[in-house]
Formats: sequence, structure tokens, C-alpha cells
Amino acid sequence: MTYSREELTSLRDFYRRQLLEDTVPFWFPRSYDHEHGGFLFMRDANGTLIDDDKAVWIQGRAVWTLSTLYNTVERRPEWLEGARLGMEFLDRHCFDADGRMFFHVTRDGRPIRKRRYFFSETFYVIGSAAYARATGDDSYAEKSRRVFERCVEYATVPGLLVPKFTDTRPAKGIGVPMIMTNTAQELRANIGHDGCDERIAGWIAEIGRDFVKDDIRCVMEQVAPDGAIIDHIDGRTLNPGHAIEGAWFILNEARHRGGDAALVSLGCRMIDYMWARGWDEAHGGILYFRDVYGRPVQEYWQDMKFWWPHNEAIIATLMAFLMTGELRYAEMHRKVHAWAYGHFHDKAHGEWYGYLHRDGSLAQTAKGNLFKGPFHLPRQEWICQQMLSEHLGEGLG
Repeated sequence: MTYSREELTSLRDFYRRQLLEDTVPFWFPRSYDHEHGGFLFMRDANGTLIDDDKAVWIQGRAVWTLSTLYNTVERRPEWLEGARLGMEFLDRHCFDADGRMFFHVTRDGRPIRKRRYFFSETFYVIGSAAYARATGDDSYAEKSRRVFERCVEYATVPGLLVPKFTDTRPAKGIGVPMIMTNTAQELRANIGHDGCDERIAGWIAEIGRDFVKDDIRCVMEQVAPDGAIIDHIDGRTLNPGHAIEGAWFILNEARHRGGDAALVSLGCRMIDYMWARGWDEAHGGILYFRDVYGRPVQEYWQDMKFWWPHNEAIIATLMAFLMTGELRYAEMHRKVHAWAYGHFHDKAHGEWYGYLHRDGSLAQTAKGNLFKGPFHLPRQEWICQQMLSEHLGEGLG
């Protein structure tokens, strides 16, 4: 079953309404920390604070969210003020002496933890780029470009970061080319940067060459350096929602490049493969982990339903339908949209719960922690209403 124009219009209105009247008001302005700067995001179902520590990467994500809303939806002063609070907190407290960023800090910015990966930095890049666009302040554009180039070095120069594993069984993950693709896309869209097109093409080529396995209809989460499947429990573990997120990054690049057919094919194959492996036919929703060969998965949360894979699948399936017109993507979108908003959404207090059991029952009530905040859901609702507005010929916003 396809989507009629009336249904697409209704969807656009739904996503816009959810974004502006449900999701964003849950977080802002209550999460602005006017005393220390930044945001207080560790919140229970009704918005009460359960911890005042701050996850650095979510601070950067929130700067992106608020700046993007300001840039594309409405120039509300309170959104720009919130973005300023986050940006200044990041600059003041969240960089270590070696130039790397922390992952977890106290409310007043004292460091608690720094992780081996550089995702705090990538979210700093997209936040500062969107903020630079919002303010017109070239100093933030320069900071964004500088940290992006540092991320490129982390991604390509061996030995700059402490490795997680020894070199006994070398591996690489899809996360790096995925996050670098999206980071470069956001940098390019907001402030521009030389070389983004070529770098994005390289990262997408790596995903297609080494991680997408057309012979077994699968997208691997990690592989050997040459792209071979590592037949051990970690190497066999798939994350369907993560691969589907990567798929829409690639489809979005196809949109940027005028509907590039090879990129459309790659992104759609990734959706097809990982929907088949991740969609739970018994209970609905997307399973968190699967084994490439159908063997048991090590992680105990492997059959839970987390919020963010559903956000990514909603984006990916809608984007694939709007780009190709193929009915299976409309059907996928209907299923994941209905299941997610029917199970994760908290009608009483707004926003989504983060963690459900396999049958869709609530596992815990937190809306925010070190990993969940105002990013995946508001990004999904913003992108979907933007795409639909464009598709319906009504412009963006």
C-alpha cells in the first residue's frame, strides 16, 4: 500500500506537531543550566532530574538540535540562548589538555571520564557548525572545521588513539565511516568545508566495499581490515538499527548528488537486508542485536527494543519511499512508525521512553541519561517533516 498525498500531508503535520509541541518542550527550557552552563538531561518520565552529571556528546547534540531548529524552523531567541549555553560550556570545560574531549563531566564541568573513541568531537563539530550558521560568528565555524580535521586524523592515523583491543585479531567498525560521513554532511550543509565531497565518497565506498555483504544480504557491524567476516562472537554481532541509520546517511548523500543511482541502490539494499534481519515478526519493533549466522548473541539486551533504532528506521524507510516510490518502503515505514509511536511515546508527559522489553512493555522510565537526550527523536521528527514539506512542494521549514 502506498501513501496518498493526503496521508503524506498528515504525516508532515504529525511530525511537525510532535517536534514542536511534544518533544522539544519536554527538554527545553527546563534543561537549561543557567548556573553552570550547558544542559541537565538526566531526567525521569515526568521530567524530574535523576542526576546532574553531563554527557559531553549529548551537550554537542543539543547545540545542534537547538541551532538547527533556529536555522530552519523559527528564529526563536530562546533556542539560540540555549545553544549558546551549550556551546560555551563545551568550550570552557569539555576539552582536555591534549586537545581531546571528555565524555562525562560533573554539572560544573569537572572531568569524570574520557573514552577511547572520538564521538564527543564529532558532535562538537556538528553543534558548532550549526551554531556558527545561527550566529554568523566565524570563530565557531573555524573551531568546527579545526575539530573536524582532528577527527579525520583520529579516523585515519594509526596510534593517535589508544586501541580497544590488541592486534591479535585486528578489526574495524562501521561506526567510524558512518559518523564521519554524517559529520562531514552537517559541516558542509551549515558552513561549507573544502574536501567534504571527496571524503564522504571515500567513507561510503568503504562501507559498500567492506561492510555490505550482498551475497548473504547483510551489513556487518565490524569486519577484518580487508572486509572479511570475523567468525567469532563479537565479529558476528549485527546491529540492525545502526546499519539502517547508515543507510539513510547514504541516501541523503544521494539526494545531495542529484539522486545518484549507485548510492540509492546501496542505501536501499542496506535497508532491505537489515530490516529482514532486525524486524521482530513476533512482537513488532526492531531487535537490538542479531548474529549474522543466527547463533546466540552475547549481549543480554540483544532482544530489547531501544528508542534510537526506531528513529533511524522511520527516517530511512520514509526517505527510501520518497526517493524511489517503491511500495515496500511505505509498508516498512507504516509498520515502524505505528509500532514506535504506539510503544515508546509517553502521552502523559511527552517525548519517548528509551528502553522496552521485547514485547514492547516498559523496561524503565528514564527519558535521559548518558546516552539518551534530545537528539535521535527530534532529529527524526525534524528530518521527516523537512523531507515531506519538500516532497509536497511546500519548501523547507
